[in-house]
Amino acid sequence: MKTPIVHYKKTIAAAVVLCLLAGAAFLMRVKEAAIPAPLPFVTVAGMPPVPDPRNLYSEIGAGHLSAAVRGDLARIYVPNLRSNDVSVIDPATMKVVDRFKVGISPQHVIPSWDLRTLWVANNAERQDTGSLTPIDPITGKPGQAIAVDDPYNMYFTPDGKSAIVVAEARRRLDFRDPHTMALQYAIDVPKCGGINHAEFSIDGRYALFTCEFDGAVAKIDLSARTVLGYLKLSMPKTRVREGFDPRNPGASEICTTRKGMPQDVRVSPDGKRFYIADMMADGVHIVDGATFTQVGFLASGPGTHGLYPSRDGKFLFITNRGTHRIHGKRRGPGNVDVMEFASEKIVAHWVIPNGGSPDMGNVSADGNWLWLAGRFDDVVYRIDTRDGAVRQVKVGGEPHGLTVWPQPGRYSLGHTGNLR
Repeated sequence: MKTPIVHYKKTIAAAVVLCLLAGAAFLMRVKEAAIPAPLPFVTVAGMPPVPDPRNLYSEIGAGHLSAAVRGDLARIYVPNLRSNDVSVIDPATMKVVDRFKVGISPQHVIPSWDLRTLWVANNAERQDTGSLTPIDPITGKPGQAIAVDDPYNMYFTPDGKSAIVVAEARRRLDFRDPHTMALQYAIDVPKCGGINHAEFSIDGRYALFTCEFDGAVAKIDLSARTVLGYLKLSMPKTRVREGFDPRNPGASEICTTRKGMPQDVRVSPDGKRFYIADMMADGVHIVDGATFTQVGFLASGPGTHGLYPSRDGKFLFITNRGTHRIHGKRRGPGNVDVMEFASEKIVAHWVIPNGGSPDMGNVSADGNWLWLAGRFDDVVYRIDTRDGAVRQVKVGGEPHGLTVWPQPGRYSLGHTGNLR
């Protein structure tokens, strides 16, 4: 039996612990209250709201499949630039289950804003026979192609009212009806040679388009339909030596090239910074969207090309296709780097066994696999996002902007699946 004194002392001790816990909880609430919650963004009319201003990728997380895509086939659609066709891979069996002809020089497979059509952009390089071939994601079969001038790539305005056909050779953005592809209006971008890839601001008011042959970025006001300006990207002091040994990733050379070759572009989860892959600089330029100034550079690998956020919005997969040249050799030193958004540092480096040329692609719906076209090796890579392990599937000639379908998200901004 406990004595009254011992019981009293334990009661006092318990009271003290409760007071300390209560005080800690109070201080935590005060601390949390002192941190202001992010203000909601006023988005353009018709654009779906941004649920989490701290992470605009919140709605592409694993399990966030829209009801609109739940009856669609699980497939990887691969446009083969040189053989003018599309290879269709069943990701469960890792086999090509279909292959069909499309227009000349298919570059990218692009999910529509409403997620109901996959468009193959056939830009017919150096010819005037460009077209867009629709694919029904329920059956995986192509429909009748629509003649469109120079569709190298395609995006959609955040409100879903227009498809933006990137007419690369014309230095022009053609805004078209997202269903019929009838021309609505166009924006000339005369100082943007090789205009090709794009990303949109968190509020949908502007977009950045890369200018591959001018080493620059163009900022487009989507509401005013005007070019706000151009930003010439600064080259780093050193870069990766052409043909370096992939077992020696530190190999480098003095960068004497004054002009970069920017490719894909993606925005940070909070919408403040834009990351721009540059295949001549071998890394990623970092641009402040609001001030439209370059604020940093992150070295990556040879021929930095594609950028894909992880399903949880914490990492950015960076593809390096192994060369500074537009047409490279087989089994080059291509690789993939993983950047952590929070620190803007490379946290993993994945080498393609026996060499390769990882280019464009996307992440599986569950986030476990990064699917990429092996541009110069006529294969597709499936890379395990947990450890970088690689498997390959043989496809057609010179695969380019493949898409993984279905993907989580409410709507598509285009390219190979820039969903939000």
